[in-house]
Amino acid sequence: MLGSPAHFGQIECLKLVASPRFSDKRLGYLGIMLLLDENQEVLTLVTNSLKNDMNHSNMYAVGLALCTFANIASEEMSRDLANEIEKLLGSSNTYIRKKAALCALRVIKKVPELSDHFVTKAKNLLTDRNHGVLLSSITLVTEMCAMDAGILEEFRNAVPLLVRNLKSLVTTGYSPEHDVSGITDPFLQVKILRLMRLLGKGDQQASESMNDILAQVATNTDSTKNVGNSILYETVLTVLEIEADTGLRVMAINILGKFLSNRDNNIRYVALNTLNKVVSMDTNAVQRHRNIILDCLRDGDISIRRRALELSYALINEQNVRVLIRELLAFLEVADDEFKLGMTTQICLAAERFAPNKRWHIDTVLRVLKLAGNFVREEILSAFIRLVAHTPELQAYTASKLYVALKSDISQESLTLAATWVIGEYSEILLEGGFVDEETPKPASDKELVELLISVIDSPYSNYLTKQFVLAAVTKISSRSTTTHFEQERIQELLAKYTTSPELELQQRAVEFASLFNLGELREGVLERMPPPDLKATVMGVVSENKPVGSTHSKDGDLLGDDIASTPVPEASSAQRNQDLLADIFGTSSTPVAASPAPSRQAAIDNILDLFGPSTTITPNASTSPPLTAATPTPSAFSLLQTHSPPPQPPAPKLTAYTAYEKNELKITLTPQTNAAKPGVVMILARFQVIGSNAANGINFQAAVPKTARPLTCSQFDTQSQQLQMLPMSNPIINPGAIETQQMRVVAPVGVCIVLLQLFIGVNND
Repeated sequence: MLGSPAHFGQIECLKLVASPRFSDKRLGYLGIMLLLDENQEVLTLVTNSLKNDMNHSNMYAVGLALCTFANIASEEMSRDLANEIEKLLGSSNTYIRKKAALCALRVIKKVPELSDHFVTKAKNLLTDRNHGVLLSSITLVTEMCAMDAGILEEFRNAVPLLVRNLKSLVTTGYSPEHDVSGITDPFLQVKILRLMRLLGKGDQQASESMNDILAQVATNTDSTKNVGNSILYETVLTVLEIEADTGLRVMAINILGKFLSNRDNNIRYVALNTLNKVVSMDTNAVQRHRNIILDCLRDGDISIRRRALELSYALINEQNVRVLIRELLAFLEVADDEFKLGMTTQICLAAERFAPNKRWHIDTVLRVLKLAGNFVREEILSAFIRLVAHTPELQAYTASKLYVALKSDISQESLTLAATWVIGEYSEILLEGGFVDEETPKPASDKELVELLISVIDSPYSNYLTKQFVLAAVTKISSRSTTTHFEQERIQELLAKYTTSPELELQQRAVEFASLFNLGELREGVLERMPPPDLKATVMGVVSENKPVGSTHSKDGDLLGDDIASTPVPEASSAQRNQDLLADIFGTSSTPVAASPAPSRQAAIDNILDLFGPSTTITPNASTSPPLTAATPTPSAFSLLQTHSPPPQPPAPKLTAYTAYEKNELKITLTPQTNAAKPGVVMILARFQVIGSNAANGINFQAAVPKTARPLTCSQFDTQSQQLQMLPMSNPIINPGAIETQQMRVVAPVGVCIVLLQLFIGVNND
C-alpha cells in the first residue's frame, strides 16, 4: 500500500477470509479489496472462498462476498461465479438481491456474452417494491440494453412498468425513508428516466406511452432546489432523445431556458451545453431565449462565456443577423484573447452567409479588422479581398474606410494587410473620390497615401509579410496615372533601400520591382489592376475549392485533385498584345512585322516549351485522319491557331500513335517520344479529333500517373514515384475536320518503364 510491497499481507487476508468467524471474514475481505485487483495472480485463490461464502447461511457473510466480487472480479472469476450470481438474483432477501444485481453488472461488463443469463431475473427484479433492489436492477438493465440491441427490444415491453413506478414516485406523499429535500427518492427517478430514454429512442409506441408521465414530472418537480433540477435535467434529456411530441420538446427547451436564470453556474453551464446540442432540432424554440443567452456573454465564468458564444453562433439567421452580430462585436471588444480568433472567424462567416447587403458585409468585416486585427485567419482576409474585388461600386468606400482605419491604428496586422492591398490596388479610385468622412468627403493626395504606407513599413509593428505587401502596394501606386513624378521618385528610393535588405524575399521583390521602372510602358501592363479572383465559399475558416455556380466541369474522376482550366481563344488585339509582351520577356525582337502575327506568337510559345526540354513533336494535318505516324520537328503542335499548313521539314523517325479514347464522336490518340539526351523523360503528344459532324466544346482533359504503379521494368516495380507535367490544350473547342493537340511530359527514374497513365475526359457536344 502507498507504494510499499504488500504481498506479505495478501496471504494473511486469504487466511482471514477462510476463517469461520464473521469478524475475520470482514477484515479479510476488506484487505483483499484494498490489496488486490483483477490483474493479481493471487486472485485465483480467492475464487473458492467467494463461492463458499456466497452460499453461507449468514446474509451478511454473503453480502461481504458479493461486495468483494463487485470490486475485484476479473473476467475469469466472472465466468466461474456467474451461475452463483444468477442464483442469488432470485434470493428472497432484498439485501442479497440488490448486491447480486450489482455483481451481475460487473459480470456483463467483463464478459458481455453472459448478458443473456440475467435477462429473466432482471425482468423479475423490475417488479420489486424495494427501492434499493429497483435502483440496482434498473442500473443492470440499462447497461444490458446499452450493450445488446436484442436485449433492448426485449425490454421495451417493460415501459408501462417503468411509467407506473415513476408515477408512484411523483404522486406519492411524504416518505421519510426516501425523502431528499422534499422529493421522493430522486436517485431512483433519475435511473428510471435514463432507462426510459434508452427504451424510447427510435420507438414511437414506447415514446407515446412516456409522454404523459414526462410532462407530469416536468410540471410537478420543484425547481428551487438542486435535487429537483437534477430530475428536470434528466427529464429534458429524455424528452429530447425519444420520439416526443413537439409541445413536449418546446417545454423541455423552456426548462433549459429557465435554467439559464439560475444563480448556480453549474446549472447554467449544463443548460447552455444542452441547448448547443438541441439547437438544430428546434431553432425557433431556442430563439425565444436569445436575450438571456446573450446576457451569458457577460458572465464572470469563462466556461459559461465560451458555451454562450457557441450557442450564439448557432442562432444566427437572416432575420436576426444584424442584432446578433452587433452583440458579438460588442463582446469582441472586451473578449479574452483566447476567444478572439474563433470569434472573428465565426462573425465573418456569418456575415458572408447572412449579410443583407454587401455594404453591411464590408462594414462588419472592417469592424472586425479594427477590433481584433491580430486575430484574423488568413482565409477570412482572403475572402474579404475577394469581396472587395467583386464589388466595384463599393471599392472607393472600402478603400477610404481602410485608409482612415489604418491611419488611426497600424498595430492590427490583418487591418494593415487588407488596407495596404486595397490602397495599392485601387489608389486611383481613392484619389479621384477623396476620403469619405462621416460628414463631408475630403480630397486625397498621392503624397498622403505614400507617406502612410512608408510609415507602415517603418513602424515597429511591421513584420516580414507586411513589408512584402507594402512594397507591392507602392510599386502599383507608382504605375498609376494619378501619381506625381515626385512620389514616383520617393517610391524608387524606397525600393532601392530594400534592394540590399538581408531578408532574401524582400530583397528579391525590391530588385524586381525596381527593374520594372526601366520597362517604360510595359510596366503599366505588368502592374495593372488585378482581375477579380474566383469567388469561393469560406467554410469553417477553410477556403472551399468548389467551382462557381453554373460550372459545367464535373468532379467525378478528378485524378489530379484540382481543376485544369481550359485556355480560351483570345481576341486579335489581345493576342497581339500578349505576343509583344512575351517577345519582350524572352528577349526577342519587338519590331513590327508585316506578316501574320502567328509566327511571332508561335516563337513565344516555343520559348515556353523549351522549359520542358527539346522534343520532336507531331504536326497533324487537318486533311488526314489519325492515327498519324509521321513526325516533324515543328512548333505548330502547340499553336493555339492551326489554320495554316506547316512548312516542309526534314524527315524524322516514325512514332507510334496509340488510341486512348474513341467514343461519343471523339477520338484521342497518344504519341509518346523519348530523347536519348534526356533519359527518363518521355514527351507525350495527345491529339483530339471529332469523328462526327458536331463540334465538341469545353474539352477538359486531365491525366495522372498513379502512385501505385511504379514499374522498374515491364514486369517489376520500384518505390520511386513518377511526375507528370501538362501544357494547356491548343484549343478546347474541336471543330469537325480539325485536330487539336496537348503536350504532356512524364519524368521517371532512369530505367523505369511507364506502363500506366490514368485519364479523365470531360466534353460537351453541341
